[in-house]
Amino acid sequence: MVYRGLFDERKGLSAPVRAAYARDGVIVLEDFVSAEQCQALQARAMALVEEYAPQAPGTVFSARDQRHAKDAYFEASARSIGAFFEEGAFDAQGQLCVPLARAINKLGHAMHDLDPVFQAFSHGPRLQAVAEGVGLVDPQVVQSMYIFKQPGIGGEVNCHQDATYLYTAPQSVVGFWFAIEDAHRGNGCLGGLPGAHRSGLKQVFRRQQGGALQLETLQADLEWDMQGLEWLEVRQGSLVVFNGLFPHLSEPNRSAQSRHAYTLHAVSGQAAYPASNWIQPGHMPFNGFV
Repeated sequence: MVYRGLFDERKGLSAPVRAAYARDGVIVLEDFVSAEQCQALQARAMALVEEYAPQAPGTVFSARDQRHAKDAYFEASARSIGAFFEEGAFDAQGQLCVPLARAINKLGHAMHDLDPVFQAFSHGPRLQAVAEGVGLVDPQVVQSMYIFKQPGIGGEVNCHQDATYLYTAPQSVVGFWFAIEDAHRGNGCLGGLPGAHRSGLKQVFRRQQGGALQLETLQADLEWDMQGLEWLEVRQGSLVVFNGLFPHLSEPNRSAQSRHAYTLHAVSGQAAYPASNWIQPGHMPFNGFV
């Protein structure tokens, strides 16, 4: 079973918790942020939807294929704020069939740098302590995503590894997944394969010589044993921390309840960060948690 417990403000992550993270590639820190913090971030996300969604060119994000990778809007969002629609938000004629607030799949990918509310939520000594506790040296925050998992149309996310999209040598990316609302089987909580991170990286998503982004297979014979899948049902305010090689997924949300979550990804400032990664610092250097 994946470790679940509270974060010790004075001591940080204990040796047993660090050992659990090394063993499973994932830990759950319950009640890491307050309900008030979650509600404030949720309110700000809805305001950003009102601001940015009308400018979005009907961009649909789907984890089932890589069509979005060819979209200039998606690529530009690497160091800006973009709004991406759910596939199920449009009818056969391409018109929105749900209210705008219920149509967005996610916001990404630099709110942590560009928006004051998200910036404040995404930084601080507690996150620095967690990052260091799981072995991240000189943490640098690379990406942020606010995921809505809309009721009824929230899309499936197939089993994947975050290091596929944020490759470093050696592997260093760590995901920080905040439950802004309760997450359970009914509304599409995370599921993962504890221990499977030790099998290495299966695929990498990187820019080719011609400039196109493409998914490449590194281990064609690597098959994840889905019998080991553990569902990570968590309460609002929980923080799920996972290794970039930890395979994880989420089911579609067919319930009447949304499943808002906020994710940060950080890498080690001492690891090599290749120019072929789709997110590059550009005019905004990556920064740490403090």
